[in-house]
Amino acid sequence: MRTSRLLAAVGGILALIVLVALTTGPGYGPSLPRTPVDRAAAPPAAAALPAGTDVVAWARERAAEADIPARTLQAYASAELRQRERTPRCGLSWTTLAGVGRIESRHATFRGAEPGPGGRADPPIIGIALDGTNGTRRVADTDGGRLDGDPVLDRAVGPMQFLPATWARYGADGDGDGVADPQQVDDAALAAAGYLCASGRDVADADDWWRGVLAYNASGDYARDVWSAAADYAQRTAAPAAP
Repeated sequence: MRTSRLLAAVGGILALIVLVALTTGPGYGPSLPRTPVDRAAAPPAAAALPAGTDVVAWARERAAEADIPARTLQAYASAELRQRERTPRCGLSWTTLAGVGRIESRHATFRGAEPGPGGRADPPIIGIALDGTNGTRRVADTDGGRLDGDPVLDRAVGPMQFLPATWARYGADGDGDGVADPQQVDDAALAAAGYLCASGRDVADADDWWRGVLAYNASGDYARDVWSAAADYAQRTAAPAAP
């Protein structure tokens, strides 16, 4: 299916959504200064990180030019490497994860949050109640409020804005502490990577990239903002880092 038809079919995809910010989530807003979007292509991606990359050092070197907190950038890089091990054919770049993270929570900094040294957003990032208003679907509580503090309705949680039911399926332990925590940036980034690469997608391919991001959030505007942000991050970090 061509990308233009995918965008036209957004209404049909809505029924399949299990990850929701729905353009009203806590971090949703204009992306970085817009890079023109090519609907027939995946966004330009940074060169694949070599296996064994020291993601801590790499993120420190790139954080200023990317304008992403080093701790969150480290999580995106680690998720790229880990996802490549899990699904080698997916072709996911950290830049797409950064595009999603920019729109969802401004890289775990929405409303004064900050990713601490351990990578957990503080204070925790909790989305609006999904009550059927403000462009959302109504989503009844699925976890007794364990993740979002709401025993009546579900809310998207964490830097990558997962619904509790989706986290139960795709949650990941990105930092290796034995706990899958949607508020922890390594866990959230690796879970998002797994979600984008699900169903055998190769997100280096145009149609699969658009399918993955529209599955994450069935909004054409959202997908275009992620595309633009991802392309911008690739351009920002294209030059070799200073020694």
